[in-house]
Amino acid sequence: MKDVLEDFRVSEAPYWRETGDEITLFTAAWDARIPVMLKGPTGCGKTRFVEHMAWKLGRPLVTVACNEDMTASDLIGRYLLDVDGTRWQDGPLTFAARHGAICYLDEVVEARQDTTVAIHPLTDDRRVLPLEKKGELLKAHDDFLIVISYNPGYQSLMKDLKQSTKQRFGAMDFTWPGPDVEAEIVAHEAGVDADTAQRLVEIGARSRNLKGHGLDEGVSTRMLIHAGRLIKGGIAPKAACSMALVHSITDDPDMRDALDAAVSTWF
Repeated sequence: MKDVLEDFRVSEAPYWRETGDEITLFTAAWDARIPVMLKGPTGCGKTRFVEHMAWKLGRPLVTVACNEDMTASDLIGRYLLDVDGTRWQDGPLTFAARHGAICYLDEVVEARQDTTVAIHPLTDDRRVLPLEKKGELLKAHDDFLIVISYNPGYQSLMKDLKQSTKQRFGAMDFTWPGPDVEAEIVAHEAGVDADTAQRLVEIGARSRNLKGHGLDEGVSTRMLIHAGRLIKGGIAPKAACSMALVHSITDDPDMRDALDAAVSTWF
């Protein structure tokens, strides 16, 4: 019989450079089945951390990229019509709760608030999910855990999480690693030498100083890795940085000039 969770198992260890007690905290939340909320800027490693923890805990991972068009039925499930008539199709949240996977809702505030309310019964002591259309009250599997993430510095008040949602989760704050650790991550993930990684990190630090002064977000660790991979592939450093760091983050000519100047300082 096929393992229904086979496609959701993390077979190889995703690289994660621990910077604090995040692994200990997440493991404790898992042991206590406390839902987890990861907060931090885009590209700082929230998704990679969830993947690493799913591998470490030996649990399947069901990931949902939230968006404003996502409905509660997209999460929970719906009846579908096929040649044999109608059949029920579990949504990703229901599938994870039924079979005991970690369900990761990425950028959860992008979903409508009436959609996120659907997770409430699973995030308190009840750990149940009412499937009203099916007439079923699903009790979550003992190994089920829900994890959400979002970037609180980027969201407007209209797209923030409701307090009734926030208070159901244990929260972990993520931010950029220290320069030495970030250079280590970039070198490992991009396959570049330590000197090149350090130069990229310095450019990233310059860009983050511009947040709120013309940039909505600074250059992320993910973007630094992209630049490093281009350099590793033979692209000249300035051209790689222009493509991966400058042109992708802003269209403002003055901001591009400022970022180009930072690139020229280090390459």
